[in-house]
Amino acid sequence: MTKTELAAKMNDVGAVLPGKTVKLDFGDQGTIMLDGVGNTVSEDDGAADTTIKIAWDDWQAMADGQLDGMTAFMTGKLKVEGDMSNAMQLQGVLSKLKG
Repeated sequence: MTKTELAAKMNDVGAVLPGKTVKLDFGDQGTIMLDGVGNTVSEDDGAADTTIKIAWDDWQAMADGQLDGMTAFMTGKLKVEGDMSNAMQLQGVLSKLKG
């Protein structure tokens, strides 16, 4: 799955936190903005309540179930800037992608 396909799928399933903005920063692969204020998902960059930094390959491993989110965080593969509670809530939102 490409980042553009991921953003489109997230938009389709409404993978946002109501009233919050969360940015997924994939480094040189770019970003995905989950805008819970406007209820949209885009590949825009900008300020967010929470920024999650993770390499695209590590994100793919998490999506495939090969890498646990907590393990990724504890080993430094996943970094959270801003409101940590948004990152914790995001796990439930992202489970929608598996369905």
